[in-house]
Amino acid sequence: MLTNRAQVILNSIVGQYITRAIPVPSQSLCNEYGLKVSPATIRNEMARLEDEGYITRPHPSAGSIPLDKGYRHYVESLGSPELPSNEQLMIDHLFHQVEGELDKWVRLAATLIAQLVRNMALVTTPKPAHCEFRHLELVALQDSMALVVAIFHGARVRQQLIVFDRSVSQATLTVAANRFNAVYANLPRPQISARNIELSAVEKQINECLLKIMQEEDEQEYEEPYLEGFHFILNQPEFAHSQQMLSLVELVEQRRLLSTILSTVTPSPGIQVVIGRENKAEAIQNCSVVISRYGPPQEAMGAIGVIGPTRMSYARVISTVGYISSVLNELVAELYSKDNSAN
Repeated sequence: MLTNRAQVILNSIVGQYITRAIPVPSQSLCNEYGLKVSPATIRNEMARLEDEGYITRPHPSAGSIPLDKGYRHYVESLGSPELPSNEQLMIDHLFHQVEGELDKWVRLAATLIAQLVRNMALVTTPKPAHCEFRHLELVALQDSMALVVAIFHGARVRQQLIVFDRSVSQATLTVAANRFNAVYANLPRPQISARNIELSAVEKQINECLLKIMQEEDEQEYEEPYLEGFHFILNQPEFAHSQQMLSLVELVEQRRLLSTILSTVTPSPGIQVVIGRENKAEAIQNCSVVISRYGPPQEAMGAIGVIGPTRMSYARVISTVGYISSVLNELVAELYSKDNSAN
């Protein structure tokens, strides 16, 4: 448990290092933060912080650099930082300029976050908790083989071959498809599974195939996210000419950045901050991630976040992600409410 004085000194070190990216000497803390103790006392406190794993020093006579533990303490001391009201008004205005267009909201969110926090922003489109059945087509290919074309909410289309136990005509397939279209319209997989309707042998095979397709769709991760601000990371001194930067570039190029980040965070709502080695993936253990889910949980959820060096401006990033996430929450909830009313 840190003393009040140790907490002030630690937070001062973190704050100054975030701003300047150079080791923080004890004299600098005296001059800039008005600590009413001697430099020797501050040095003693810094030595204790180093022993306890909150900070480190490149060499004995150098200033201090925060470690992951120090950043974690700093983040937890921030509480719930808020974005300035003038920036909130600016964000509200920009989003309502493109009201009703989901893709533009997501693109705007990524661009705004990157510009406001000067780090890389990542935003996904909302993914429904369960895909909803819209339409089914069955096309005979051979005597006992057909193509299943399933269309779900959002114009998502999945195709699957099905082999029947016996020969099946196109007429039989068309009748079956029409029946499923009438009975399953706008239903998610759990409700379709719960339906107790009498099915023929052919219809049972089609039903099993459809449920398998829908389960795979439900288990699919988010689509590729919108990424903005990668050049901001390139300009960070931590990543200049380093293997750390190459690892991050590879994740982006291989389209594995989102899955790598999501493997560390929980699906629970609210902002989550993952610092340095708290990340499970080695490729991003020199980064911090601030991420939040948005959207109505029972309808569709998206992810919105920032990835940057552990020396990021956490108060700025948390307040920005938090506010834009809340704006998207309201817009997406309203959009799905309208869709449900139309149905």
